[in-house]
Amino acid sequence: MDNILSFQNLYYKWWKNLDKFIFFLIILLFLIGLFFSLVSTSLIVSDKLDTNDYLFFFKHLTFIFLGIFLIFIFSSINQEKLFKISLIIFSISLIFLFLVPVIGIEVKGSKRWIDLQFLPRFQPIELVKPFLIIFISVILSSEKYRNVYLKYFFSFLIILLIVLFLVFQPDIGQTLLILFVWSVLIFVSGINISFLVIFFSLLSILFSYLIIFVSKFAYIKNRLLSFFDKETGTHNFQSDKAIDSITSGGFFGKGIGEGDLKNRVPEAHTDYIISVISEEFGVIAIILILLLFLILIYSVFKKVYLESEEKTKLILVGCISLILMQVMIHIGVNIRLFPTTGMTLPFISYGGSSIISISILSGIILNLTKRKIN
Repeated sequence: MDNILSFQNLYYKWWKNLDKFIFFLIILLFLIGLFFSLVSTSLIVSDKLDTNDYLFFFKHLTFIFLGIFLIFIFSSINQEKLFKISLIIFSISLIFLFLVPVIGIEVKGSKRWIDLQFLPRFQPIELVKPFLIIFISVILSSEKYRNVYLKYFFSFLIILLIVLFLVFQPDIGQTLLILFVWSVLIFVSGINISFLVIFFSLLSILFSYLIIFVSKFAYIKNRLLSFFDKETGTHNFQSDKAIDSITSGGFFGKGIGEGDLKNRVPEAHTDYIISVISEEFGVIAIILILLLFLILIYSVFKKVYLESEEKTKLILVGCISLILMQVMIHIGVNIRLFPTTGMTLPFISYGGSSIISISILSGIILNLTKRKIN
């Protein structure tokens, strides 16, 4: 009885202090993804794999229920516990990331997943991302380091370590995402912009050298050459089919179940979900989804503007920057602005690791945007 009353009290305090508008936006985005999984993408994948029509829908639904539970957990605990737990989980997730080259399994040419007997197959980097933001923000806002450049250097060492493991998987999309979020965090923390320009110029030179002269990275060079050679490029099949699907749907789409090209779009339920949605529901559906993302980003940035604590500001900016960049990469790949890279659409795409990651990120956002009253 006492446990029930304790939970009721916790739930009441959580709901009372929660930013309900941001919460409902998050739930709405999840429901949109679930809807498209029910009427379209789950059927496509099930047909290709010759499984039950709604297998992937029910798996998607299960992941979302787990995600909502994680949102409640991470948004209801006090901030001190949140930071402590985050640093512990960050350390554990880093260990898993470092184990990928040793015990990871290769899927479609990339070794990014770990498959343990007692856990479903997952991508360690998806678990790393939300807690990395907290870890870097804690470093940059710490008063222990009097020399501000020492903070930047220490944070860079952590990023460099993660990036090296990602590049060798290979996972260029996540590498760019991590570097972008880190650059936003150090920029917001007050770094001199000229230092940032010099740093990324040197980094670009280094990456160019690796891509051109080191055979291990030849696949990146080939993919870039293929991307710019629209006529004979061998790595353009996925993007070409996605573009055809978007063009076929027009502004208002063909209607539920009426898409002709969606079955030819690879990874229709994950990396290319936006093209499948566009064929059946039109560009108007994509515009509305983007509008929801922009409203979410704006709502969080309003909270950042009112926040006085630097650490909280940095974490919120990092979280929303990660979501924004991931959306941009996903859509950019689908409309052939960027070379092909595996990147899900937050909240919308199928994928256990990505749903868990964005749920934890959402829980952190809701924790730091709730009213600071009892």
